[in-house]
Amino acid sequence: VQLQASGGGLVQAGGSLGLACAASGRTFSTYIVGWFRQAPGKDREFVGCIRASGFVTYYADSMKGRFTISRNNAENAVYLQMNSLKPEDTAVYYCAADQRLSWPKISRYDYNYWGQGTQVTVSS
Repeated sequence: VQLQASGGGLVQAGGSLGLACAASGRTFSTYIVGWFRQAPGKDREFVGCIRASGFVTYYADSMKGRFTISRNNAENAVYLQMNSLKPEDTAVYYCAADQRLSWPKISRYDYNYWGQGTQVTVSS
């Protein structure tokens, strides 16, 4: 499967931004999809993930209540809605996918497929 993240941009602190991860491949609906982010000089950080069905999600503690992951398998897409953004949310955001059944997938090494990343910048 090939992934492409989009929707990044510049937003003021307290604002909202939605990212999309578009996937190719007829079996995308069988993949768990995760979102990660990486700020300059820092390790890639887990944001959250969503099961193939779309009914179950899991978030990093610092993202709970502010970030929401959803998916539309008919459109081969997964979304990350980010609210109440903070300057420390500034990073390149990546989507990733994997078919293996382990859950939740919180490590970057749990995923075989990655999108190219989209930059999110939150100004203070």
